[in-house]
Amino acid sequence: MKKGRIWASVGYPESLPTDWLDKLQDTGLQIAVSPLHDNDINPDGTEKKSHYHIIFNYDGPTTYNHVKEFCDSLNMTIPIKLESLRGMYRYHIHLDNPEKYQYDDRDRILINGFDTNQVNELTRTEIDKYKKEIQQFIIANNILEYSDLLIILLENDLNQMWSVAASHTIFFNTFITSIRHKIKDIELGEITK
Repeated sequence: MKKGRIWASVGYPESLPTDWLDKLQDTGLQIAVSPLHDNDINPDGTEKKSHYHIIFNYDGPTTYNHVKEFCDSLNMTIPIKLESLRGMYRYHIHLDNPEKYQYDDRDRILINGFDTNQVNELTRTEIDKYKKEIQQFIIANNILEYSDLLIILLENDLNQMWSVAASHTIFFNTFITSIRHKIKDIELGEITK
């Protein structure tokens, strides 16, 4: 009998019971529900039915039959055993599929303390991409203090950017300080002319 710790299923809004989120919470399992996938397209160009991707993270190995019984009770699709929690979590928002509609991570529902630390670690390429975006953000918004950068990112729920900025303090503080000094040098040059 197939067993696994991490399982996934799909739920269609019109099939799910009205209290489906409460029932997920009642399991005590750590669960991640994707944003509503309502912009997915089939290969033939037609729209897919709106649906949620749901990850069930069990504490220990659990049988397929046990998971299927629960999914059936909520009118979800047949569960699949996942080899990669991180891969499915990223698929929730099509993070690695730029040709697909990009869903907002803030629309994801995390239940019973789903541990995002185990799935949100950025790759080196992603970190470099965010660093470039943050530099452009600093320039576009005339940010001259590192603390202002962190506050703006925090207040605008730009969590990934905040995380990269907060973990690369020396890089961003040096970049901002350099911009500030350059501005002062230009202003002093104009005064002395």
